[in-house]
Amino acid sequence: MADHSHESRKWGMVVDIDRCTGCNGCVVACQSENNIPINLEEHFNQRRAIQWIRIERYWEGEYPDVKARFIPVMCQHCGNAPCEPVCPVYATYHNDEGMNVQVYNRCIGTRFCANGCPYHVRFFNYWEPQWPESLKNQLNPDVTVRGRGIMEKCSFCIQRIKRSTRESERDSVHLEDGDRALNPACVNACATNALTFGDFNDESSKVSKMKSDAMSEDGRGYRLMDNLGTDNNVIYLKKVDESAGAVHGH
Repeated sequence: MADHSHESRKWGMVVDIDRCTGCNGCVVACQSENNIPINLEEHFNQRRAIQWIRIERYWEGEYPDVKARFIPVMCQHCGNAPCEPVCPVYATYHNDEGMNVQVYNRCIGTRFCANGCPYHVRFFNYWEPQWPESLKNQLNPDVTVRGRGIMEKCSFCIQRIKRSTRESERDSVHLEDGDRALNPACVNACATNALTFGDFNDESSKVSKMKSDAMSEDGRGYRLMDNLGTDNNVIYLKKVDESAGAVHGH
């Protein structure tokens, strides 16, 4: 990874849905890394479950020729985020490294940001978080445990980014592109390498090259709900379906 100041970095992710198998390994890793309480069935039934990353499943085709499509969805860290200007206490804002960040002790729980988010990736804590006694010693000391009445969402595991950049500056060493200590937990947990994370502003980084190729005229890249103009920092790569191409004569 090239030597960039904090101000010139722009962290982002590329998601190749052609590789995603829907295993939910990224979901489990995120829950563990970021001290997300265990979601019970009743939480899902009440639509109050907290999932910083979720796997959406779609079915294509007609029986018996049916295919499952899986799409990991997390905070898109929009460059033009609709959640930011509606917060009356500036609890969510865009930092100088391209991320939409949340200040927990500033949040007063208006939920305006959740209403403004078109991706449904911001979550309100309706109750105090609880874990079984056997899991309490496994909480991550680098991540604040969010209490009742505040919002939370995917942070690109900012605690890992801050720790890695701080240690690299202390030891006068360059961060390696794709360093596992820097990557969000979901990226490290992905068995098929469907998720790639890095600095979009570093032209030599893998994620920057993937974005450049993906967003070219004949590339596979797209942004979720790109028509909204939110300028997402998460790029998706479309599914390659050769059978569909044959049917349509492409």
